[in-house]
Amino acid sequence: MDNPQNTNPGFRESVDKLLRAAFDAAGEADLVKQLRNDGDLAGEIVLEGKKGLIGYAALSNMAAPKGWLCLAPVAVVPVAQGLGHGKTLLAMVIKWAAERNATVVVLGSPDYYGANGFSTDRAARLQTRYPVKYTLLAGPGDDVPEETLIYPAAFDDLD
Repeated sequence: MDNPQNTNPGFRESVDKLLRAAFDAAGEADLVKQLRNDGDLAGEIVLEGKKGLIGYAALSNMAAPKGWLCLAPVAVVPVAQGLGHGKTLLAMVIKWAAERNATVVVLGSPDYYGANGFSTDRAARLQTRYPVKYTLLAGPGDDVPEETLIYPAAFDDLD
């Protein structure tokens, strides 16, 4: 699923429940709500299991560079963690972005995201308010862009 305008209350409640279960605080669930409210959500990718959602990834439109996307949050329900669902979810994200010729930025573990299609080397010359050593890129090309990252306004509340 990649409909950022999904207004189905059941879907939104399932995403909220998954995010609250996967993280210790409500910050990620609140982030997704705010991205939706601001119209910055570009896509939502989910993994479904027999009993509902087991994985979720949000892609939002970066304020700059134009056309780039930010991957956050990424979550798998606790009972399904460590079973390869995160890797599957990230492969879905990479495919989704490739189909749209989009560059995706993620802030996270270089070991984890680097093993799943993202590159710290490509992000080395980015200017960002977050630590560049935890900033990774995926998307078309193999260039090392020099860009200043400006995240959607909803990310301001995370600081």
